[in-house]
Amino acid sequence: MADTALREQMCLLAKSLFDRGLTGGSTGNISARTEEGGLLVSPTGTSFGRLDPARLSHFDAQGNLVSGDAPTKEMPLHAAFYDTRSTAGAVVHLHSCHSVAWSMMPGVDPDNFLPPTTPYAIMKLGKVKLLPFFRPGDPAMGAAVRGLAGKRTAVMLANHGPVVAGKDVEAACNAIEELEDTARLAMMMRGYDANMLSPGQVADLVTHFDVEWDT
Repeated sequence: MADTALREQMCLLAKSLFDRGLTGGSTGNISARTEEGGLLVSPTGTSFGRLDPARLSHFDAQGNLVSGDAPTKEMPLHAAFYDTRSTAGAVVHLHSCHSVAWSMMPGVDPDNFLPPTTPYAIMKLGKVKLLPFFRPGDPAMGAAVRGLAGKRTAVMLANHGPVVAGKDVEAACNAIEELEDTARLAMMMRGYDANMLSPGQVADLVTHFDVEWDT
């Protein structure tokens, strides 16, 4: 995708996420690979609802900032996904309410953050790793992602928000929306004896859709 079209797509999808309340204020950040191997990144302190395509932070293939405003302080987090997952074409991080709420609940499995409510989070995300709380902007977040050795497409930062890598911007945005929807269902069903997908049904989905499923 040409640079201009990619810039516009990033801003359009970010605004859609903002307009539907999936991240608010100046929270969240988004990045995408360019055709020449560099990165376009949302600038620090900006709102998803008002991103300017011309002011996105532009890094070349060597990691040098060549144009645009200063990038998000979460660059180590984004870089960790790109460096460990060769298929990553975009990374999205939100402060979405229900996923943050679910990260605070006792008894949540840190190795498989989302319960098997529907097939779609399994198909789009595989297992989501719950990471501990880090101060926003702490490079240790990137180190924690690197420690997963590229085996996860998504992580949940406890008390903070989800981070998802996808093959492109649209795929990453679709997947992070599925993560938030699944967390919302989990919160709605908490305390009920809900009928979740069985281990056999999960295994069938993983096999049929060739899902990355770290064991």
